[in-house]
Amino acid sequence: MILVSLGTNDKSFERLLKAVEKAMEDGTITDRVVVQAGFTDYHSERMEVFSSIPGEQFEKLMDEADLIITHGGAGTIMTALKKGKRILGAARLAKYHEHVNDHQIQLLTAFEEKGYLIYMHDLEKLPEYIRKAGDFTPQPFRSNTSVIVDYLNEWIEEN
Repeated sequence: MILVSLGTNDKSFERLLKAVEKAMEDGTITDRVVVQAGFTDYHSERMEVFSSIPGEQFEKLMDEADLIITHGGAGTIMTALKKGKRILGAARLAKYHEHVNDHQIQLLTAFEEKGYLIYMHDLEKLPEYIRKAGDFTPQPFRSNTSVIVDYLNEWIEEN
């Protein structure tokens, strides 16, 4: 199963769903596809599209998913990384009115450089990214939280 998450941004990200649908039409994707579409109004005969999925159910779907396809939102990416999931990420772009700026490019680039996910720079090439994901093993996620907490504790004690 493939879980597609567009987050809760108030702008549409139809471009990503059209690319997934096209990959289903051409046979690249044959798995069940479940979509958390947020504010993206999209109807599909092939995908199970929900505007919202309750947290517990979303966690269950993520656990079941073989692949996560997501926008460049930190929340979905971090959840998927902690679960060791293979992730394909696509940036919402300001030029398409999908976001107010292009910060998702920087986020996805940084995660890709660390080996955590595959950044889909060009959605026209989604079939290539799907094939690449089949052989992709993400780097294990390591949190810096303890380092930051230790630093803050040290600073508090000194000041």
